[in-house]
Amino acid sequence: MTIDRRTLPPDARVTHWRAADGWPLRRFDWPGGGRGAILFQAGRGDIFEKYLETFAYWHRQGWSVSAFDWRGQGGSGRLSADPNVGHCADFTPWIADLAQLWGEWEAPRARPRVAMGHSMGGYLTLRALVEGAIDADAAVLIAPMLGLRSPVGAWLGGKVAALMRALGDPARAAWKGHERPGAPDRRLLLTADADRYDDEDFFYRADPALRLGPPSWAWLAEAFAATARLRADARLATMRTPVLTLVADHDRLVDPQAAAAVVRRLPDARLVRFGAESAHEILREADPVRDRALAAIDAFLAERAG
Repeated sequence: MTIDRRTLPPDARVTHWRAADGWPLRRFDWPGGGRGAILFQAGRGDIFEKYLETFAYWHRQGWSVSAFDWRGQGGSGRLSADPNVGHCADFTPWIADLAQLWGEWEAPRARPRVAMGHSMGGYLTLRALVEGAIDADAAVLIAPMLGLRSPVGAWLGGKVAALMRALGDPARAAWKGHERPGAPDRRLLLTADADRYDDEDFFYRADPALRLGPPSWAWLAEAFAATARLRADARLATMRTPVLTLVADHDRLVDPQAAAAVVRRLPDARLVRFGAESAHEILREADPVRDRALAAIDAFLAERAG
């Protein structure tokens, strides 16, 4: 069944939900047919509209689907004086937002309740599970940010980012582009599917306020440090939620080897790997990759969240 990837479903709702401190977060809810409920978390700089096609796939199976824009990006306001810069000095408030929304979201929804996260959303989802901030029946991590790619290596990259954060305004842009400095073609970092890539720009043209550019030095330094802390967290070995992790071995934004190492430490986890056919956005890749990813998620949910 073909859907219009660039149109919000007529029976979905987009609202603004308020966190405990009053911060408004733009939220998406699409009631389903009783199969269960999915709360999907996108990556740094993302908006939930990028995943409407995938939400429709799950919705046809009876799942209700919800998502929200992280504070500081999309339609949830900015944390920097420069609205183009994705700034955050500490990821802890994002965990608090997720915990509060999960607590309100899960009660009226049928089980199983599944937490899903792409890239930075995958890191935040796993961290929330490890810290006990959310309690999902199953979790799916797609190209999770459990380590960052850096041309000088993660250790030195983290040191440089921390130094640059300390030497000037920590909220200033770390570079001029969007995803990564020096990349000749942003699309090829994300997906080989040009049409799906263009979906993003369609929504940004419709509402330019949703667009976000490069991260701040503070975000970058915290991303190196926070992912390292999670990789070293002893609670990974006792986290009982069943987890499926999808990684692209040629990902040039996050480190798939770091994700694979984390999966090996989880008590109930499986790993699905993609080769050179996939870039970072596995669920927005060309059909052969995307279809295989969706089939792996289907099989996992049927077995572990049936």
